[in-house]
Amino acid sequence: MYENCGVTNLFLCISCTILGGGGAWIVARFASKWGMIDVPSYRSSHAQPIPRGGGVGILSAFLLSSLLFNIPSSFWLPITALALLSFYGDMVELSPKFRLFLQFIAAIIFYLGINATFENKICGFLSGIAITVFIVGTVNFYNFMDGINGIATITSIVGFGFLAFYSFLSEGCNSFAMLSACICFSCLGFLPFNIPRANVFMGDVGSIFLGFAFAGMVVWLSKSLLDFICLSALLFPFYADELTTIFVRMKDGENLLHAHRRHLYQLLANEKGVSQWKVSVGYGIVQLVVGVTVLMLKPFGSIMILCILMTYFAGFTMVSFFIRKNLAAFL
Repeated sequence: MYENCGVTNLFLCISCTILGGGGAWIVARFASKWGMIDVPSYRSSHAQPIPRGGGVGILSAFLLSSLLFNIPSSFWLPITALALLSFYGDMVELSPKFRLFLQFIAAIIFYLGINATFENKICGFLSGIAITVFIVGTVNFYNFMDGINGIATITSIVGFGFLAFYSFLSEGCNSFAMLSACICFSCLGFLPFNIPRANVFMGDVGSIFLGFAFAGMVVWLSKSLLDFICLSALLFPFYADELTTIFVRMKDGENLLHAHRRHLYQLLANEKGVSQWKVSVGYGIVQLVVGVTVLMLKPFGSIMILCILMTYFAGFTMVSFFIRKNLAAFL
């Protein structure tokens, strides 16, 4: 296990920051030549065409770090493969069903790979089907929530920062702690290109990669069901917004496969007119509060963690439905 946390790692984190920003800069400059332009539609929160695919720099930082820290290929290979296919999807439109098929294939390969690499204790609690659905669900939640300036980037900085801290507390300065930190720094490098005004979007290559990497980290780092619950909770705002939105759409009889603009963050940024960067920072603050609470209460066990998460979710749901009720005329 990797144990060197010296100057070399500091330079690597700086390099990942440069890669995250460099990828965004390159795509912003050449996106029109590559056909990587996000043209606004009825579900978009932007009015002008914006280059997409800037998350390729974040992927590059992940791949470099994985190789340098000797991360098992069973971890980084399926994540990278799906991200590269998603990068292609940023240039050529892929059907939602085909994209979902690719995601399930990558998630299944990932699950089989971690079982072959070592005995992961969480797999004893959850079946392969449950873990595959968790990974694919997180991938899509990340992708759906990446709809306004900065929200996916800020969430990633906080989320992967927590994962690095959690891993460091559990096993010291190990390879996965450093890998999480490098992803965090690469997102930090991307952030200025996406907030407060978006010069480039991270695209599917960014959001799908980050969703898969986060879910993969949760599964890989979990040594117990309590670990799995705590680590999953580090993405609380995304899960809460997506689950409440799914419930609302099902209640209204909508087709869940159709594109929409009914997430709470979208309503705040569009119908309520709150600046996108303020909404994104607000979600990051909520994520920070939940993460700190979960880490502090982890010693009290699963029941305590589940109770506090249910309380937070109930609070989020009440706020969500209050805002939706006030905006009923727009929906």
